[in-house]
Amino acid sequence: HREHPRWGASNTALVRWLPPSYEDGLSQPRGWDPNVRYNGVQLPLVREVTRKIIYASNEAITEDNLYSDIIMVWGQYIDHDIAFTPQSTSRATFLTGKECQITCEKQNPCFPIKVTTNDALTSGVDCLPFYRSSPVCGSGDHGILFGNLSALNPRQQINGLTSFLDASTVYGSTPATESKLRNLTSKEGLLRVNIKYHDNHREYLPFTDRTPSPCAQDSNASEGERIECFMAGDSRSSEVTSLAAMHTLWLREHNRLARALKNINRHWTAEKIYQEARKIVGALHQIITLRDYIPKIIGPDAFNLYVGLYTGYDSTMNPTVSNIFSTAAFRFGHATIQPIVRRLNAQYLEDPELPNLHLHEVFFSPWRLIKGGGLDPLLRGLLAHSAKLQVQDQLLNEELTEKLFVLTNNGSLDLASLNLQRGRDHGLPGYNDWREFCGLPKLETRTDLNTVITNHKVTEKIMDLYHNPSNIDVWLGGLVEDFLPGARTGPLFACIIGKQMRALRDGDRFWWENDNVFTEAQKHELQKHSLSRVICDNTGITQVPEDAFQLGKFPQDFKNCDNIPAMNLAAWQEFYQEEEMCGTPKSVENGDFVYCSEYGKSTVTYSCQYGFELRGEKQLTCTSKGWNFEAPTCIDINECENEINPPCSPSAKCINTKGSYKCVCTDPYKLAEDGRTCIGN
Repeated sequence: HREHPRWGASNTALVRWLPPSYEDGLSQPRGWDPNVRYNGVQLPLVREVTRKIIYASNEAITEDNLYSDIIMVWGQYIDHDIAFTPQSTSRATFLTGKECQITCEKQNPCFPIKVTTNDALTSGVDCLPFYRSSPVCGSGDHGILFGNLSALNPRQQINGLTSFLDASTVYGSTPATESKLRNLTSKEGLLRVNIKYHDNHREYLPFTDRTPSPCAQDSNASEGERIECFMAGDSRSSEVTSLAAMHTLWLREHNRLARALKNINRHWTAEKIYQEARKIVGALHQIITLRDYIPKIIGPDAFNLYVGLYTGYDSTMNPTVSNIFSTAAFRFGHATIQPIVRRLNAQYLEDPELPNLHLHEVFFSPWRLIKGGGLDPLLRGLLAHSAKLQVQDQLLNEELTEKLFVLTNNGSLDLASLNLQRGRDHGLPGYNDWREFCGLPKLETRTDLNTVITNHKVTEKIMDLYHNPSNIDVWLGGLVEDFLPGARTGPLFACIIGKQMRALRDGDRFWWENDNVFTEAQKHELQKHSLSRVICDNTGITQVPEDAFQLGKFPQDFKNCDNIPAMNLAAWQEFYQEEEMCGTPKSVENGDFVYCSEYGKSTVTYSCQYGFELRGEKQLTCTSKGWNFEAPTCIDINECENEINPPCSPSAKCINTKGSYKCVCTDPYKLAEDGRTCIGN
């Protein structure tokens, strides 16, 4: 954003649509002090809310008869494009230094989830560990450290990613991540791929550089064989196999587009191809999300009301992801997760070689993808099987409430309790505050609550625990509301998701439909593309539903890939007629040129690749005597000579390389993750 460069930027605060509600007005989470009363009563323990209201056994699952399992995967994948809230890097309490894993004391950054004695999940411990989200510098109690005693800033949380729908899942949210993900030696602007494993000659994501990584290993693997966590634009790509598959699909799509663009524009440099392919991939993420996904989630009426037709970029619209959206509303999708992972063969039938797996068996297990038949069987299982339907008395399956596995914890966790506790950690106001924010009637009594929740048994359980509708944690309140017509969310979440999507679209200067982002011809082609087409182009799957999110029966509702529309990249072809008088412009080593001919006047503009600087004339014009100047040259920049802004920290030695530089450490020091500082082993 030109006036507000921090809007939507990574590592800035999640925006607040309502002021936070902390017990001390500053930073203490709701429910921290048992003596604080809310409308005369204590808040219930989150784990009790899970056990009495949210838990659904794996057998008690209702199938969604409209939407396929891949709609759930897309939701998680897009969530990971727009938001990630980092937790405290300290794993022990600040005051006493006790590990949050071991202690059940409430001491920042630990905010443990209390459990009752008869809870099978913890067997003997009184709590589940929970780490508070990191505060933005200078917010919460930290305000005092920064010396501004007069203005007390309530605690705010961080979004570690760019808010924009910009395919940061593929390209990363910081320049450092981006350069790790790129194959900088390829002439085609490719992304790095896995060099050790292939999926029927197709690419896998590269493994992370940090080895050994914390991902689970196959207990039957031969000695010394390890399959590490994947490395992608978002750090959570290995969380479950379906998510890793979606990341892999888009890695392949970028590389497919890059090779095709190089084919039709031989004069383009690697950098130009990379940026153009990235731009197309970003546009496809935006199209699939707003055209194919969001209308199904919030329904046609809420879509028209909150999102509406695109009227162009609005520079007054802040696109930053809101705390309520990422901490509550968009977590509606957790109630649509199936407990079973299914893999199907080319005939879309179960395969004895690839049996069904329970969800907890695929948490952080990339080996299940690589050793379990690759992408195709998994994607077929997602396309041909329904998502779990969110039902008021079947909210989260037991794989998530009893067997959740995360890398920072030794035991099992409970996703529902984590969500509720996270809402309190972030100081999210209660259910009725958000109903009022969305212009919905406030619900004062059980009778009022029954008007938005058809299942009155659920209302009864909620009132038994919360006593007053205003006390209800907003994630639970939004989750249990009756769906709007043609939607998979109730009125509250439809409002929050709709408002957020509008902000992400209208506040994005590079939104694909904005003027001068793509040509009209390119926009026309982009609209033909779909998730089904991406699957056709990058896997061995030959039959797909026309809309990947619509549940269909195989074979009658599936189409051959030949009949799935695709964009024609000819709209990206750059023609330059052979200049009669001047001939083809001279190409330059380590640089490229853009040729422009209008009104009978031809010019060529040169630029250098990253790490090189231009010597000579940047722009040449064709005259009756030929080009008016000699073509320029691109000279390597010696970054090590930059004394004002040295590339390496003083502890490291800078060595200039062609087009770049590297920082080197002397023993026993090694290079830190930033690539410029030396740290002790």
